[in-house]
Amino acid sequence: MPLGGVIFITIFIAVFGYILIRLARLTGGKAVKTSQAKFDIYECGIPVQEKKDTKISVKFYLTAILFILFDIEIIFMYPWAANFKNFLTSGNGPFVFGAMAFFLAVFIFGLWWEIKSKALEWD
Repeated sequence: MPLGGVIFITIFIAVFGYILIRLARLTGGKAVKTSQAKFDIYECGIPVQEKKDTKISVKFYLTAILFILFDIEIIFMYPWAANFKNFLTSGNGPFVFGAMAFFLAVFIFGLWWEIKSKALEWD
């Protein structure tokens, strides 16, 4: 796409967005403050009773981060496995295999570290 097309699309999106925002403001009207209860946060009718000293264990965050990390690594392995045959036919098989071997080494080291440091033990 030539640069003129990109500039045209950018200007079109900006103008169209501005028109939609102005139209929503003109047709929407203003909120009338009838009572404070109307603007309070609603959670099943229970008044908010938040404690300022609520402590959440770091184990929850660590478990979530480790799950996301290993989940993303597994997701990267699937397209590699699906396309590895194409890389072999094009002659790039050894390079791609080496890259995945390095990736798997980092993955296995991370898994070994996680087990060794007992990151998922809750005792």
